This record gives sequence, structure tokens and C-alpha cells, in this order.
Amino acid sequence: MKYDVITLGSISTDIFMVTHSPRIELIRLHGHEDLGIPVGGKLLVDETHTAIGGGGANCAVNFSTLGFKTGYLGKCGADARGDQLLAELKREKVAFLGPRAGETGLSCILSGIKNRTIFSYRGTNNDLHAREVPWKKLRARWLYLGSFLGESWKTSLKIADYARQNNTPLSWNPSIYLCEMGAKKLKPVLDACSILILNKEEAQALSGTKKETASLLRELHKLVPLVVITDGPNGADSYDGKEHWHITPKDVPVVEPTGAGDSFASTFVAAQLLGLDVPTSLQWGAAQANSVIRQFGATHDLLTRKEIEKAAKTSGTLRRV
Repeated sequence: MKYDVITLGSISTDIFMVTHSPRIELIRLHGHEDLGIPVGGKLLVDETHTAIGGGGANCAVNFSTLGFKTGYLGKCGADARGDQLLAELKREKVAFLGPRAGETGLSCILSGIKNRTIFSYRGTNNDLHAREVPWKKLRARWLYLGSFLGESWKTSLKIADYARQNNTPLSWNPSIYLCEMGAKKLKPVLDACSILILNKEEAQALSGTKKETASLLRELHKLVPLVVITDGPNGADSYDGKEHWHITPKDVPVVEPTGAGDSFASTFVAAQLLGLDVPTSLQWGAAQANSVIRQFGATHDLLTRKEIEKAAKTSGTLRRV
């Protein structure tokens, strides 16, 4: 069986806890804002929401919603949470290609205090061994690699090598933890990468500088053919060595921003898979992110391909820089 796209990355249960407790204070330490929470106290939570999470799973559901035959490769725990997550993937018509063992990842997301704060337990996400990868099933038009750590990072290196040897396009959306390792250590994956999508903080960590977006794009383009840098409400920029494009998303009510980056990045790649140009791909990514941030959970309000074709026309202000 050949897939349109296979996503590789983490899977987890996301639990959103919304609180406006007056016992939580914003304090400034070491040049940035922090949460001040009484030690040993109890804080009231106003509402909770539960959703599938993890970059690999989020993006797989998005690709499937956009009409692509999709597989997901990651390591899911052999527990009740894992059962629930895999049932969700099945409902979303995503084929699970990975092994099961250990404890499923879990993220507790504290929301309602200016911006969200995430407590992330990686669980078995870090333990995908190369011997557990069903290499003969990795037949796809595109591989979408998220962020793997630990033993799973070592497996990422072999996946990148597999993509290079089989001439399979690979896009990569690395986390800040990987980017802080620096470009030299990430070179084996970067060399196999067709599209690199990351946020501004990650781009600065990867380059080892505090440069602004335009300079970061040009520096990272030396490593990857097409670079996309996102910057939250400030929008996103792309550079392919010839053209620098910027999109400023339209102003929409934000309920919860978690998962917006995954939805933007995977939708951008989806548009590229369909042969659309880079400016249109930015519009598609912005449209999907605009929809996701209106709900709790990265997969609860995804647009279909037909819906996104319409929404992309008004998703933001596009300009050539």
C-alpha cells in the first residue's frame, strides 16, 4: 500500500485545564514573565477539555481531513490512553504504522492565564527504535517528520537516510529541544529535507543567533531548499532562494493556540503536495491555523479541502518582501 503522506512524530493525550484563579500571579524573573503559584496549595479549575495531541498525530489527522491517504508512525503506549488515541486515529481514517509499548505521552495544558503553559510527559514517544520501524510500509509520496527525542531521535537519522535513498520528499518541523542542538548535529536530517518549517525561536536556536526573520530565512536556506518561519500572530515568512513571502493572518478570536503550529505546517505541506505555489500554501496554512485556534485541541475544528480553498482567500494579508 502506498500512502500520499506518512507523518512521523509524537502522539499524546492533551488535557486542557482552564483557570482564572486569583491565586495565580504573573511575576517577572530573569527577564521574562513567570507564573507564581502557591506551593502546597489547591487551585480551582473552571473547565477541562481532552483531545488527541502530539505533532505526529495532529498532523496525520489534518492530512486525512484534507483528503490525503495518510499513515502515522510513532510509538503509542500499551495502555488505556493509547487505546483511545488509536481509536481516534481510526475514526479519522489514519493508518497506525508503529509499535505499542510502555506508557502513552500526556500533556497538561494550563490555559486562561494570559498564555498557555504546557506540562509535557513524553512517555514512550522517546523510545521508537529503528528495528521497530516497518520500513517496507514507508511507501509514500511524502514523509512529514515532526520532533523525536531520545532513542527516537536516533531513528530520525535513519528515516532521513531512508528518504534520501528512496528519493522521497521530506519536510521537517523540529522542536526547540532539537534546534538547540545546533545545525551541525542536525545536518543528517537537514541534508534530506526539502521543506523546513519552524517558529522564530526555533530558527534562532538552530542558527545560534538572535537575528530577525529575513536574515534567518537566508541563513537556513543554505541548509534546506525551502524555509518557512512562523511567528504567532505576527504571521509567517517563506524563502526559496528567489522569493521572500510574508503573510499576516487576519485577526480572529483566540480560544487556545496549542496545535496552531502543527496545523499551519502540515497544511502548508499539503498545499505543496497538491502542486500549489508557495504564496497559496501560506494562505492555506494560515486558514487552517485560524480555524484551529478557535477551539480547544489541534484537531477539533479542522477545515476540509473544499472549506480551506474558500477560507484561504481571506486568511490573511499576503505580500512579497
